[in-house]
Amino acid sequence: MFFLRVSFWKLTGSFILRPALLWTQNWLQLSVQTVASHLTQSFAVFGTMSPLAARLLILVCLTLPLNGVEKVRRGYRKDPDADKCTGNDAEKPNCTRHSDEGRSAYVNSMYGSCMQGPAGTSGRDGNPGANGIPGTPGFPGRDGQKGEKGECISEIFEEPWRPNYKQCAWNSLNYGIDLGKVADCTFTKLRSDSSLRVLFSGSLRLKCKNACCQRWYFTFNGAECTGPLPIESIIYLDQGSPELNSTINIHRTSSVEGLCEGVKAGLVDVAVWVGTCADYPKGDASTGWNSVSRIIVEELPK
Repeated sequence: MFFLRVSFWKLTGSFILRPALLWTQNWLQLSVQTVASHLTQSFAVFGTMSPLAARLLILVCLTLPLNGVEKVRRGYRKDPDADKCTGNDAEKPNCTRHSDEGRSAYVNSMYGSCMQGPAGTSGRDGNPGANGIPGTPGFPGRDGQKGEKGECISEIFEEPWRPNYKQCAWNSLNYGIDLGKVADCTFTKLRSDSSLRVLFSGSLRLKCKNACCQRWYFTFNGAECTGPLPIESIIYLDQGSPELNSTINIHRTSSVEGLCEGVKAGLVDVAVWVGTCADYPKGDASTGWNSVSRIIVEELPK
């Protein structure tokens, strides 16, 4: 009986299972005692049995208790590493050292017969993580090298140019004077550094018995242009018919056009005049007969 008790403690080695094992030991002890008493009572019977039958009966009686001990040991088997010693636990009474070879053999005996299943499907991608905390600002960079001295350029910012023009027109002016102003047109000049382009268009006529010359010209505020020169047109007639009543009388549409600089900004009186030519007598002049006459004034940038 002492041998069975020591074997139980060596097989289990667990403090948690001691109450169950003690109960199993007591049961086996009673079982063995009961069997022994039955054997004593049966010795009288053995005398009547054959030697072979008596030996088989004794063997069965001894084998049954050991079979129960093996079942108990297997039922309460624990993890091989439960009482594995580590470091300071080497002096504990329930500490049992296991080698790596023993553990490998145990794992192979438990799981070696299981076949590996097929690989599972890949999981979905996780949600994007939140933005991290902004990093600390870096140190300011060093000052760069000093650049070369630049050139000073003065820029003049001017407003964009806007067209500025005017037209004055007359229907059948029929002005028959030989000397004086024929027509005028008032114009507002916006800038002093600009130029004025002027145009007169209408019918002109000159007649005389002897050689004569007439001149049509522009004035600006009563004075002819001096920048650079006057704006004018002339008609010269060499001679007429020997008889007074047969004088040539031809009216033709003509134009007087030019560009004048140096006129100040503001209101400008632009007029067309008729006068004589130098060193020639005047004749019988006519302007704007039986047709439309016009003056066009336009301000242009330099």
